[in-house]
Amino acid sequence: MNAVSLVVQAGLVAKAVLLILLGFSLMSWTLIFMKFGLFRRAQRESARFLHTFRSAKNLTTVFEESKRFVKSPIVSVFQEGYRELSQLVKGGQGPVNQWPAAHETKTTVAEMPIYLEPLELISRTLRLASMKEVAQQERNLIFLATTGNVAPFVGLFGTVWGIMDAFASIGQAGSANLGAVAPGVAEALITTAAGLGTAIPAVIAYNYFLNRVRRQATEMEMFGLEFLTLAERILVRSR
Repeated sequence: MNAVSLVVQAGLVAKAVLLILLGFSLMSWTLIFMKFGLFRRAQRESARFLHTFRSAKNLTTVFEESKRFVKSPIVSVFQEGYRELSQLVKGGQGPVNQWPAAHETKTTVAEMPIYLEPLELISRTLRLASMKEVAQQERNLIFLATTGNVAPFVGLFGTVWGIMDAFASIGQAGSANLGAVAPGVAEALITTAAGLGTAIPAVIAYNYFLNRVRRQATEMEMFGLEFLTLAERILVRSR
């Protein structure tokens, strides 16, 4: 007796459970492929943007180039930070458009308090942008976690119901030999197998994507510190 015949011969409740698990599985795999593609593109575009950011001569060029990297979370953080920095230095002699010279990058202790408030504003903007990106990346991941937690129990419900039905049939037939018990138990256990088959990929994918989100959150935080350092130099230079 193969799996196909077990499904065909299963009772109405078991078939309903299998149909529910099939729906969970299809949605999970769709989400897995979508998220995998998004994370892969985001990683590729972030690497390209960081190369552009670190090799460019001015921030205006970086801002214009950043519009090509629409899937990179780091780009969103940069754009928000750039807009905030532009507002702070608006009306100056173009400090945002030029990198500070090497001899202009050192700040004294006396100068630091002057730029504490603007840097705090930029820092808050960067943190807020990072939090928005993390929330966006975590979107729909809860479905994978829910599938991983619920699917085994849905399958177990089908198994319990099937075993109850099998023993009820045995009682009515008045026979308790192995040949009479085994088919009913096998049909009942197919829902547990389906539940595990649905849950395991969902749990693996959830943990993988969650790790990717945390990694990108760290990368955004590191970039934020890099941008703040540059912003401090630009603000000092614009005095």
